[in-house]
Amino acid sequence: MKIKIIGLIALLLSSISIATAQTKTVINEGSGSFTINGGKGHENIELTVYYHKPKNFNKKTKVLLVIPGSGRNGDSYRDSWIKTSEKHNVLILSPSYPEKHYPYDAYHLGGIIKDLDLTKGVIFKKNSNQVLLDENVVEFKLNRNSNEWIYSDFDRIFMIAKKSLKLNAKKYDMFGHSAGGQILHRFAIFYPQSKADRILASNAGSYTTTDYNTNYPNGIKNTDTKKSNLRKSFKKKLTIFLGELDNADEKGGLILRSKTVDIQGTHRLARGTYFYRHSLQTAKELNYKYNWKLKVIPGVGHSQRKMAKAAAKYLYKN
Repeated sequence: MKIKIIGLIALLLSSISIATAQTKTVINEGSGSFTINGGKGHENIELTVYYHKPKNFNKKTKVLLVIPGSGRNGDSYRDSWIKTSEKHNVLILSPSYPEKHYPYDAYHLGGIIKDLDLTKGVIFKKNSNQVLLDENVVEFKLNRNSNEWIYSDFDRIFMIAKKSLKLNAKKYDMFGHSAGGQILHRFAIFYPQSKADRILASNAGSYTTTDYNTNYPNGIKNTDTKKSNLRKSFKKKLTIFLGELDNADEKGGLILRSKTVDIQGTHRLARGTYFYRHSLQTAKELNYKYNWKLKVIPGVGHSQRKMAKAAAKYLYKN
């Protein structure tokens, strides 16, 4: 009987060992993907992280997280960076958040609000890319549990890759386009303690300004962001990365229109410029160091591939 019990214990330990081995993250040379569990509140959700590991990979390889737009197409976004990965020895990581489990409030707005019902007060204007929002009708709740926001996922993805590949990197760069740009400028504001170094928020459709007279998602009045918190946020290396042609004539992607949002402008180029200048003014009023930058790319509209190409030069040319 004793021998049988010992045998059962050994078999159980063996099974645990096999299960652990199966969950170990493996990142091979070239393009591929691995999965991780979602963060708090989404533990049972599986996220796919698409990657490209360059041929000349070594322990000093740099890391770039690429955040997709509303299509959640991490594979396509990863593909836009393959040439850069090989040329400049950069590991590309692009997470895909399934829309079923991460709708607009959980993705674009980072999970800072919840229970958003977009069936009320929202009209898609015919023959246009405009979404009209009636702010008096739309309802949602503020989610003050920062552990449930998606922002901590990015450090976690970086650390998983770092551990798996035994990288020396202590920080990582980021690029996000359209909805990804929305996520990243909010990431800089609300999660400045991250390990992210250079953050490029590209062609966002709308912004959360550092305005204490306007409620979230257009300002930060009703959030727990103290003015002292902005000191860290303004120290982050955030670049508002805009396409010169992502203006009133651009028909690509959806753009939100409402009374409050339109204060920022009626197109992406205007809104990004407004956000940068408004934030700069806030920093001056608070006498805080301001590391944020504004970069306009000539001849480019709402194209993630063209903006990615420009971002590669901006980040790695020198």
